[in-house]
Amino acid sequence: MELKETLLSSYLAFDAEDGPQNKLQKHRREAIEVFENQGFPTKKLEDWKYTSLRSLTKETLSVFPKKEVSLKLDNVRDYILQDVDTYKIVFVDGVYNSYLSETTHDGVDVCLLSAALSKSKFSPIIKKYFNTTTTKDDSLTALNTAFTREGAYIYVPKNKVVEKPVQIIHFSTGKNPNLLLQPRNLIVLDKNSEIQIIERHQSLDNNNSFTNVVTEIFTEENAQLDYYKIQNDKNTSSLIDSTFISQQKNSHAKIHTFSFGGKLIRNNLNFYHHDKNICSTMKGVTLLEERQFVDHHTLVHHAHPNCESHQDYKGVFSENSTGVFNGKIIVEKEAQKTNAFQQNNNILIDDKSSINTKPQLEIFADDVVCSHGATVGELDETLLFYLKSRGIDEAEARTMLIDAFLVDTLEEISYQPFADFLRGQVSGWTARQTGVE
Repeated sequence: MELKETLLSSYLAFDAEDGPQNKLQKHRREAIEVFENQGFPTKKLEDWKYTSLRSLTKETLSVFPKKEVSLKLDNVRDYILQDVDTYKIVFVDGVYNSYLSETTHDGVDVCLLSAALSKSKFSPIIKKYFNTTTTKDDSLTALNTAFTREGAYIYVPKNKVVEKPVQIIHFSTGKNPNLLLQPRNLIVLDKNSEIQIIERHQSLDNNNSFTNVVTEIFTEENAQLDYYKIQNDKNTSSLIDSTFISQQKNSHAKIHTFSFGGKLIRNNLNFYHHDKNICSTMKGVTLLEERQFVDHHTLVHHAHPNCESHQDYKGVFSENSTGVFNGKIIVEKEAQKTNAFQQNNNILIDDKSSINTKPQLEIFADDVVCSHGATVGELDETLLFYLKSRGIDEAEARTMLIDAFLVDTLEEISYQPFADFLRGQVSGWTARQTGVE
């Protein structure tokens, strides 16, 4: 049986188990119809021209974990920021792990989506925001909606600055083999609120894993968001990450994506402007090796005047790895005084790696400042020669050039403990590529 048919059959059992009292049943049934009609995206679609899911759709996968798995902190210490005080929402094979987590309702809601769905006090937020900003005709987003049950729920009330960052971590243990994880996150920042969030999906063994995650984010007037995605997984792990950000007046949402490994990663990042004086920031660093694949698809929809968006993605590729960047900026006629910038720069360490890059602008306003660009090249041989002439060996010189290429993106991380963590990740990667101890 093909994976699509398996999932359609699983949905019938899933829907029957929750029953008609479930608040999401209408959303789910509409979504499963979209998935049934469209199935998994193929390379015949323009947005999936360079990304094939054939190897994933051939797998026999289940949406139901057969057993609950416990983890000790020592098993996952390397994947959780431990040196700072944070809230933590941790899932193991799709199931909430209370032992590793620290949630709260003290002035801010940092908890489970399942809890928010089941308690009446959260109903106004769920009804107002859930599934209101997603792309309704996207089959993978629809698949996630059809099976929505668990994920992170974060609500920051008006005038609240959350002092502690929030970590959202999903572990795949391999103890439930061939599991398709479909977490759903809902994050709402009310007026004048601020928060920092770190998200990670991590496999703990070499069994194949596939995660299809959807995150909806809403930044109300004057809200400030820093969101960090760390993707540094095993070569048997695949991730489809679809994030939708709805912004209101004077809000600033910053999404930083760090893709350091995985069999296949697809990031769909969509920003929608609903008022004036909005700022959207997207920063990305991709470091790939060993036939890994990452596809970044971004969209910023400017629909109101005096708004800004800034995109800066950098990639370094080696050992048959492949990258894709497809960034689209849409500026509607009403969006005068828009300032939109998009840049994608890449380095190919060897002639076996590749990058497909396609920046796009669709501008219907006439009073704007918009620019885009893309570069693909090798390490600068002139600079290498200069460094070597100063007594620096070639491996160290290559390391210095890669670090210099990435430094400005890393320096823009405002949360210092996470910046230090990432610098360690980057240093480890470049050391492997250049042979520096």
